[in-house]
Amino acid sequence: MLVNKRKFFNNKRRYTMSKDNVVSITSPADAVTELLRNGARQLIVEAVEAELDQFLNQCRELLPDGKQRVVRNGHLPERDIMTGIGKVSVQIPRVRDRLDGKQKIRFHSSLIPPYMRRTATLNEVLPLLYLKGISERDFSEALRPLFGEQSNNLSPGVISRLKSSWEDDYGQWRSRDLSQSRFAYWWVDGIHFTARADDNRCVLVIIGVNEHGRKELIALEDGFRESRESWLSLLRNLRDRGLTAPSIAVGDGALGFWNAVNEIFPSTKHQRCWFHKMGNVLDKLPKSQQSKAKSMLHEIWMSASRADAISAFDAFINEYDAKYPKATKCLNKDKKELLAFYDFPAEHWVHLRTTNPIESTFATVRNRTYKSKGAFSSKTILMMTFKLMQSAQKRWIKIRGFHHLDNVIRGVKFKDGKLDDGEKITAEISEDKNANDRIAA
Repeated sequence: MLVNKRKFFNNKRRYTMSKDNVVSITSPADAVTELLRNGARQLIVEAVEAELDQFLNQCRELLPDGKQRVVRNGHLPERDIMTGIGKVSVQIPRVRDRLDGKQKIRFHSSLIPPYMRRTATLNEVLPLLYLKGISERDFSEALRPLFGEQSNNLSPGVISRLKSSWEDDYGQWRSRDLSQSRFAYWWVDGIHFTARADDNRCVLVIIGVNEHGRKELIALEDGFRESRESWLSLLRNLRDRGLTAPSIAVGDGALGFWNAVNEIFPSTKHQRCWFHKMGNVLDKLPKSQQSKAKSMLHEIWMSASRADAISAFDAFINEYDAKYPKATKCLNKDKKELLAFYDFPAEHWVHLRTTNPIESTFATVRNRTYKSKGAFSSKTILMMTFKLMQSAQKRWIKIRGFHHLDNVIRGVKFKDGKLDDGEKITAEISEDKNANDRIAA
């Protein structure tokens, strides 16, 4: 076969690319990140300037010579703040107080507080990474794909100092005064982590709901096997700091908490967690019966009244007692404690039947420590858990029907979720009195 060599070489020259035609292209991701960083810098400037204008409008005091007392006075030195999109450089404006004297008026931005070096979001990331098993010396390497060389300021020394500050925060938190706090309900549990080298140790947790309906972390302590002695020590500490007894506490039946709370706060009612109880009962039944049994158990705690719940309870016992006595014994021994929620407002039942506020919060923490068995000491796991709980607490929502909580705390009685007739009149009188007191104040 004959080939036209001239045509072949002409085509070759036609499609040959010279080096002069190669253009260096910046990565689109880097360009977008830089754009976001510049936009964030501009937004911060505008927000801080708005703060300053509002501050100056509030400080319109004039000096005897007619000049304004507080005026602008340039900017503080520029500083870098680590954010989720990398390092952002900011400059905070400052003011000058012309009045002579020791008490000078200063401007502090609420958006960029003094000494702030990283955003709150990044502060949440650090304990999460630590719980995932990343050591202090590996933080910089782990964050380099996100922040580039700017992550070098997260050196082992920086992380170590950050951990020390967490310990200080925890120490102040666990010694805080509780005499002004009023909690209607408690959820309690002992959390075991696979990341611990000692399986006998656990974290004792109490979450409460205050008179305004907001959930709050009350206690977080290191304990031994959820024992009575560990819970006694924790509850004594809370009592000595001024905390009063809740109306009811919710927890599972395996806790040494119940004996301890009877000694320290004997007026507190007991509510067993239905989620744990159903799991324990179903474990004692064959799989062929579990679907039907689960439906019958649902019928108990979803009943509209205590009488209906007792009827459904007795129906379950009659159905399974002869064939599966271990299952019925497990359910029957906590009958009173399983139905205690009927003495409280119906809007609150969904919150009182389980320890879900604790379980849902700790699910994330457990997942992050699953692959790091034996990596943490008791002190480290407690500090990391405390920081994660602090972050989670900001996202907790109020409970339903929180306007009933004042009556609950005052000991007003409810029957099947509703106020008794006599108690209703007393509650209305009390509410009118409180309203008059607020008006008079």
